[in-house]
Parts: sequence; C-alpha cells; structure tokens
Amino acid sequence: MTSRAHTLERSDSDVRTGIKPFLLLASRADDEAADDEYASFLATGGLQPHELVRIRLEAGSLPPIDLDDYSGIIVGGSPFNASDPVEQKSAVQLRVETELGALIDHVIERDFPFFGACYGIGLLTSRLGGVVDDSTPEVAGPTRIAITDDGAADQLFAGLQAEFDAYVGHKEACAVLPQGAVLLASGTACPVQAFRLGRNVYATQFHPELSRASILTRLRIYSDNGYFAPDTYDEVVATINGSSVTEPPALVRAFVERFRRPTSA
Repeated sequence: MTSRAHTLERSDSDVRTGIKPFLLLASRADDEAADDEYASFLATGGLQPHELVRIRLEAGSLPPIDLDDYSGIIVGGSPFNASDPVEQKSAVQLRVETELGALIDHVIERDFPFFGACYGIGLLTSRLGGVVDDSTPEVAGPTRIAITDDGAADQLFAGLQAEFDAYVGHKEACAVLPQGAVLLASGTACPVQAFRLGRNVYATQFHPELSRASILTRLRIYSDNGYFAPDTYDEVVATINGSSVTEPPALVRAFVERFRRPTSA
C-alpha cells in the first residue's frame, strides 16, 4: 500500500465506475498506522482503492474540497486529542483542527454524509458546542455498546444487534452532546458512544473499522501514547485476543451503501 504523505490518492477509474468516491481525512504521522487505517476502511466498507480517496492532513494543508465530488467523508482516529489545552497542541494539530473545523461547518450546513470515528467525534463535538473531556476514557480493547431507541430506528444503526462489543482506545470522549445531536449508542464506561446530527452526519467513539489484527497493530505503534498503563500491555493484548468483535464493521458498510452516489448526482 502506498505511503505517499499528502496526495489525492485517486484514479481516473473512479469516473469509469460511475460512482463518486468517499474521502478519508487522516492525521496519523506513522505510515504503518496510517496505511492500516486506510486498509481497514477499504475492507469494512467493501471499497476498492479508487473508491476511497485519502488525504493525510498531518503532512500538509487540506486542499480545496468540493463536496459534490464525493459520496461522503470519513474522519478516523488520531494521536491528537481535541480537548488538549491549546498551548499543548502542536502547530500541525492546530492547523488540522482549523481546516477540519471549517470543512465540518460546510458538512453541517449541507447535512452532507459524514462519518467520524474516535477523533472524529471529538472534532464534531467541540466544533459544535458540545463538551469533550477526559472524564470517561477507555483502555484500548473491547467494550460493550448498547443501541438506544433512536439508534434502533436509525438508517445505519438499525441493522446492528441491540448490544455488541466494539474496539475502543481513547483518553477523551464526548461528555455533553452538541445541540441537536441524537444519541444512538451508549456504554457503561463511556455514555456517549455514537450520535447523529441532522440526517446524515454520524460520529462514533468506538472504531467500527478495526479488526483484532488492526487494533493489535495500533496497540504496538501507540504503546507509549497513554491508551493503557505500560505494565499492563500483555494483559491488554490477552483481552483483545480473547475478544469477539463482529458487529461494528457492518456500520461502515451501511454508511457506504446508504450514501454512495453516482457521478451524475
């Protein structure tokens, strides 16, 4: 898989298929983690490489984005934390958040299909006046998710089981929903696991794209980033190896199937 840092990874074949691609906005400086994330969204979304354009924002400024060129936008996880004090954020993080914030404004204005996972929920929440803080972190690994009544009626979440396990790993979370947000999924350790804004803007605290192999890859790469106590690494790995996470990938596929658009749209 390519590790080109900041290129619109798009082929003319996306035009030949007649389907507008999805756009993955990433911010992982580690090539292995970035490429694994891209591969994970390809696999869970049932997408071919020409159907998922990737831009690595940590490597350079976001180019002008015409939403009409895409079926939807995906923002994955990141080593960045939206709730970090401004003075602790690097110049790169501040730029990424400014650029994504401006794009989020357009997304909300148009109710454009958007899926933000982990860092994505933090960006949406903080941009739209909710509260993101460190009061409900979760150690890297599986956690139990429960669909709310609104989630059971939602166009994407309705296809999931009422309760299921999903992979998480976060130091911050949404503590107060943005105005107008609809809670779709919750958990005991972290009450806000997913919400929707409007009809088409989604965010999850859990990572629906992660397989067991992928979370173990990220665990290794980010072992010093505070997602678990250093002396518990073997225990965390054992918990993940003993887990069974099957439902969440269907959410990515549902997002793709619901929002893919022909080039003529």
